[in-house]
Amino acid sequence: MNNERPLAAALALTASLFLLSGPAAAQDEGDTTRVRIGVGAQVVPSYPGADEVRWRPLWDVGRARPGETFGFEAPDESFGIPVISTNGFEIGPILNYEGSRKPDEVGAPLDKVKATFEAGVGADYYLSDNFRLRAEARRGIGGHDGWIGVVGGDYIMRDGDDYLFSIGPRVTLANGRYHRAYFGVTPEESVRTGLSAYRPGGGIQTAGASASFLYQLTPRWGLYSYAKYDRLVGDAADSPIVRAFGSRDQFSGGLAVTYTFNWTK
Repeated sequence: MNNERPLAAALALTASLFLLSGPAAAQDEGDTTRVRIGVGAQVVPSYPGADEVRWRPLWDVGRARPGETFGFEAPDESFGIPVISTNGFEIGPILNYEGSRKPDEVGAPLDKVKATFEAGVGADYYLSDNFRLRAEARRGIGGHDGWIGVVGGDYIMRDGDDYLFSIGPRVTLANGRYHRAYFGVTPEESVRTGLSAYRPGGGIQTAGASASFLYQLTPRWGLYSYAKYDRLVGDAADSPIVRAFGSRDQFSGGLAVTYTFNWTK
């Protein structure tokens, strides 16, 4: 499940659930692909370093071939398509979306940071069925124009598709350009806000953990939830913006309803 997706996409998925589930569900399960759609809501920090949260749609689409379980996906990983998959290793392109930061959200006349699409590469390595390592590297296209990366691991407990629980640590890193967009204070901004000028460098941005739980209520309907905590560290934590208007503690979480159906092309 991805953390930042447009509302229109969530509405489109909801419509597809009703359009596709009827005819597909009548097919023989042994000859069809199972599709699981999750639609719900989540709260995420209003912007990196914020002390408030904002509502966002939460959605996901999973597919399982006949005789297979749905693949694991952590709630905070970017949307991606593996192009190489061998011996427990997967790698492929990823895409993420980071919302804008507006002066009125901060409560001070800081420069606006435009919404940013982040494109890059994600890689997974399964040490076993219960342990997965993951790394992402993304480059902002517009907006912050910086580099951001995430490394982490997940311990996974599951009983087929009846339930799945995951938990694991996360470390986020970013370069100086990213940190300066969200945590820096230019001399001009210093004059306008009264904050001390600040030019952060790159390095570790946050350390935290993420957990998720998916439970199948019936063969069709299920519930999905997640919670995540990050603690700002290093240059990001020392930002005058964070000290005056934000918080070093970053929380997010969400709840979604899932629907599983059979689909034959």
